[in-house]
Amino acid sequence: MATTYTLETAEADLVYDVHGPASVDSSAPPLVMVGQPMAADGFTTLASFFPERTVVTYDPRGIGRSVRKDGRVEHEPEVQARDVHAVIGAVGGGPVDLFGSSGGAVTALALVAAFPGDVRTLVAHEPPLLSVVPDAAAAERARNAVTDAYLAKGFGAGMAAFIGMTSWAGEYNDDYFAQPAADPAQFGMPADDDGRRDDPLLSDRSWAVSGYRPDVDALAAASTRVVIAVGEESLSVFTGRTAVATAELLGQRATVFPSHHGGFLAGDFGYAGQPAAFAARLREVLG
Repeated sequence: MATTYTLETAEADLVYDVHGPASVDSSAPPLVMVGQPMAADGFTTLASFFPERTVVTYDPRGIGRSVRKDGRVEHEPEVQARDVHAVIGAVGGGPVDLFGSSGGAVTALALVAAFPGDVRTLVAHEPPLLSVVPDAAAAERARNAVTDAYLAKGFGAGMAAFIGMTSWAGEYNDDYFAQPAADPAQFGMPADDDGRRDDPLLSDRSWAVSGYRPDVDALAAASTRVVIAVGEESLSVFTGRTAVATAELLGQRATVFPSHHGGFLAGDFGYAGQPAAFAARLREVLG
């Protein structure tokens, strides 16, 4: 069972869910799960594997139930980090354990850099950071092409381009850019254009997330134990490569988890992972 709360701030009303509270292992700190642009409902299955702990999930500002009041539309890791800091304060303060997925892993890295006392152990799973890979300029070009396809033809074309980008094995080279535009029907995506251009994944609204550069010195100075995680099926593709490169940037090796980028997801979120095995590995890493 989860209880839903709303934290009202000057810039956004942040909606978060508290699963629990913990009744068996009450000595363990809350486990906070953060996504971007995924909302709290993406963690429902993973949270269910931690019944002995209080698990906190939330919707990032402007996504799901969390309504922005600042008049802005872009998603920035430093802003999201302040929001997560506020949510952690609302549930009793840190240090907490934190699992960050995708853009949520980027938010988590920004959180630890800015508020090192908030987090005991961070598991940052496949942060999609363009700047850390050897082919950073080509990766940025590939990301920009996804947004171009979305702006030109809508969701189906944009998502097909995104799938093509994120499933490409190895560095983005001439062969990648020489490919014809991906067909939305190939991936079961609609070809019709609904006219919207506000998707946080496909538009340029989240470019600050993929363009973020971790503050290595701040992360090294923090007492937080930082673990960069990568799915065993992701190692050759973009988010796997960014995870490995981020770990190397921090002077460590990426910790391998079961499955892929969404390895903790059940079948109700499209490409199902291995949530039970993923949760077991997360429990092991958290200690």
